[in-house]
Amino acid sequence: MITDQHAKLEWKTGGIPVSTQFDDPYFSLENGLAETRHVFLTGNDLPTRFAPGFHIAELGFGTGLNMLAALIAWRDSGTTGPLRFTSFEAYPMQAADMRRALAAFPEAEAIAAPFLEHWAHGERIIETGDLRAEIIVGDARATLPRWDGQADAWFLDGFSPAKNPELWDAALMEQVGRHTRPGGTAATYTAAGFVRRGLAEAGFTVERIPGFGRKRHMTVARWPA
Repeated sequence: MITDQHAKLEWKTGGIPVSTQFDDPYFSLENGLAETRHVFLTGNDLPTRFAPGFHIAELGFGTGLNMLAALIAWRDSGTTGPLRFTSFEAYPMQAADMRRALAAFPEAEAIAAPFLEHWAHGERIIETGDLRAEIIVGDARATLPRWDGQADAWFLDGFSPAKNPELWDAALMEQVGRHTRPGGTAATYTAAGFVRRGLAEAGFTVERIPGFGRKRHMTVARWPA
């Protein structure tokens, strides 16, 4: 069992958790599940690219909403075998807080229980039939370079670059590139210039596209095939 430095939260009206460490909400104030689908699924051309053995990696696990949205899409796609999902998180939420946050999204909440049961017991490598998830706890600047995996798609979902610049620096984006399979992709809600430059310098082809809701732009990136 792992003892983690848990996330510190306050709750806004509507059940939206806000990190007091970073003064930033965990998901969109408008519709967090719709934002996840727009940014991370559509932004990575999913579920079109799903295939057996597909591996998603993520910076910033948060409530687990992105993982659950991907799992819903995986099931709907009919792809055989488990979805592989690896996430890097410095301040993991406690299971009770995840459950409270996910109550805002009935689709995600409906499939969350098997994962949350393992999570509540301190497990960080979790298999629930059609999901193989690993949440690697610690500063991603230290943990990602030691990871021996490669992802087909990246969900870059740290807190706002203005409030959490460490999770967006050029050296970390270089590590994202090093841990991306040929032809792999990355997507993020932010269009901050230094994030796009970091991805480009790492070797990605970077594009700014329309964002979700009131966010005018977001970023997608593709690794050479």
